[in-house]
Amino acid sequence: MNADQILSEIREANLSYLMLAQSLIRADREQALYRLGISEDSAALIALLTPAQMMKIAASNTLLCRFRMDDDMVWGLLTNHGKSANDSTARLHASILMAGRHQEAA
Repeated sequence: MNADQILSEIREANLSYLMLAQSLIRADREQALYRLGISEDSAALIALLTPAQMMKIAASNTLLCRFRMDDDMVWGLLTNHGKSANDSTARLHASILMAGRHQEAA
């Protein structure tokens, strides 16, 4: 993949993320804050973006979203699914850890 293709993919991912985020925020703000891992202020700004503003923001060469699973414990809980009888428990544990991180960020 060359540099132009990478930039095109980043722009497409950004636009998809903004559209999804805006849709989630408008449908259920509290769930959106948790699922997206964003603050109330960010949610308010995203909710008010026009399509033209979203296109302009999406054109950035930097991804707008990021992984929230930044430690080995969460990655381990998410990637070991199906390897034990406690698959649902591991996923629940990962969700609880990520929810705690959302609270820290907010």
